[in-house]
This record gives sequence, C-alpha cells and structure tokens, in this order.
Amino acid sequence: MANVVLIIAGGSGNRMHQDIPKQFLTVDERPVIVYTLEAFERHPEIDAIGVSCLEGWERVLWAYARQFNITKLKYVVQGGETGYQSIQNGIFELEKHFDPKDIVLIHDAIRPMVSPEVISDAIRVATIYGNATPVFGYSEAMLETQDGFMATGALNKANVRRAQAPQAYRLGELCDLHRRAISAGITNSETSCTLLLELGGQVYFSAGSEKNIKLTTIEDIDIFKALLKTERSSWLKD
Repeated sequence: MANVVLIIAGGSGNRMHQDIPKQFLTVDERPVIVYTLEAFERHPEIDAIGVSCLEGWERVLWAYARQFNITKLKYVVQGGETGYQSIQNGIFELEKHFDPKDIVLIHDAIRPMVSPEVISDAIRVATIYGNATPVFGYSEAMLETQDGFMATGALNKANVRRAQAPQAYRLGELCDLHRRAISAGITNSETSCTLLLELGGQVYFSAGSEKNIKLTTIEDIDIFKALLKTERSSWLKD
C-alpha cells in the first residue's frame, strides 16, 4: 500500500496583499512551499508527492524541486479557482497512477511546519478507519456571532475541535466522494472533512499541533519565522 500526499498550492494569496503568491514567498532563503515539500520528502512513510499548482508557476515548482532535491515530487497538475477545485484536479490525476486503497494525504502548501508526528498519526488513523483529520482543542472562550460585531452566544470549547491538514483518505473513497458531490451540485465545500460530513460520512480524528500553522496573514509569517528559530528548552516536559 502506498501513501501519497497532494499539496494544494493553487491559491493566489490575495489576503496577504503580496505581489508573489504566499506559497512561493521566500522565508530565510527558502520558498514556503519548499519547507512543506521537505517535510514530506523526509518522511519515511511518504512514497510520492503531487502538487495542484497555481497556473503559470508549474515550471518554477519543478525548478525548486531540482534545486532543493525533492525527489518524491512526481505529479504537478494545474490548480483550480478554489482549493476545493484544486483538490478535485489533483485526486482525479492521482487515481490514474495509484490503487484505490492507497492513502492520499491532502495538505496545504502554506502549512510548512507540519511535523513527522502529525503526518504519521494521520496515516495511522486513516489506515484503520478510512480517513483522518488532524485536530486540536481550544483553550480560549469560543463566542458565536451573527454580525462580527457582538456575541450572540458561547460554544462549549470542550466540544469544539480545530481541523488542520494533512487530511488523509483512501484514494478511491475520496474520488468517489467528490463525484457524489459533483452529482449533488456541491461546488465549494470548505475542506475535505466538511465535504464528508455534508454527504453523511464519519470523520475520524488524528493528532494535530498548534505549531502546524497556516500562513494566511503577515502576522503568520512572523510566527513562522520565530518557530524556525525556536528550540524547546531541555527542562520542559512533553
């Protein structure tokens, strides 16, 4: 059985207001997407990497792969107008090359701090239950709002989890899920786990991490730079 990761790199990064898409921004002499690629390149359980890439950046991506020795990169497809469409483009390409029972991990190019432990646990849970979504809990109060200005209620934080990536699925089941979504007229579910829930499936949890940040704002880039330079003090217990 193979484990293949599909990295979603189709976004233009408008929310960060930069001239270069955020997945290609350079941080400490490496493009963000290279950190992400390296995390899966180094992982012993990952057999191949595919990327749904922003149109016009495919040759740049292959050049990065050569420069930084990303040998597991095998497939680059054109991304869609949304992350949802980029996932569809990628998985429908991967099913031409892999067995339906193989595990595919869907990961954001702009989550460069994903750890080996998060990757391994997603593979473990998906192998047992058919899918896995890395999650972690909230420590702050969770407030509901209708207008973004005032609170209308509070959620019990013990019952709320924050979903991350990589989300792992059996490749055939994920492709079937997306075909069912096309038939049902679902065109832009927020993420694969929400699509599974919309179509009546069960989502299983694997271990997430607060360090597994998604780079969507300039402040996130600042945090990413700090995390790159931070080592845990030896006296701190796990």
